[in-house]
Amino acid sequence: QLTRVFVELAKKLDGVRSICDLGCGNGHISGRLAALGYHVTGVDASASGIQIAQRTYPGVEFVHALIDRSLNLGQFDLVISSDVIEHLYRPSDLLEAAVSQLKPSGQVLIGTPYHGYLKNLVLAATGRMNAHFSALHDGGHIKFFSVNTLSTLMRAHGFDDLSFTFYGRAPWLWKNMICHARK
Repeated sequence: QLTRVFVELAKKLDGVRSICDLGCGNGHISGRLAALGYHVTGVDASASGIQIAQRTYPGVEFVHALIDRSLNLGQFDLVISSDVIEHLYRPSDLLEAAVSQLKPSGQVLIGTPYHGYLKNLVLAATGRMNAHFSALHDGGHIKFFSVNTLSTLMRAHGFDDLSFTFYGRAPWLWKNMICHARK
């Protein structure tokens, strides 16, 4: 499960005590990390998601706010975001928020569905492209990232030392990717 992958990656990082979870939704990842002793602040634009998170994880701080450069919650060792960036019309909003929340030399873990060239070719060859990239429902994914496009966006916002972890399905057809980077 993706939550387990995020938690395991966070546990491997040195010097992390405080974590900001951008787009925390119902607080599941925030709650898991807080249970391990991290000081976690979850942020989401959904008031109902924040209410669920506060009820489910009463010991964790949750904030109802937009995720953009004006976010000001303090300085964190690590910013995480799982499956949020692909829902934003302006993905830079998430990275600008991450930069503003990080301590100097802070770290990020940004997760998003993986869209590599081979995966897209397999989707097209198997007749699944229309269903996968459907425009026939409201909401959903509006941006689709490959390693190259996410790397370019991360570097444009001052992140370096990028490394990727892939999750789910077979190699090169992965379901998700998580980028680890430093400010």
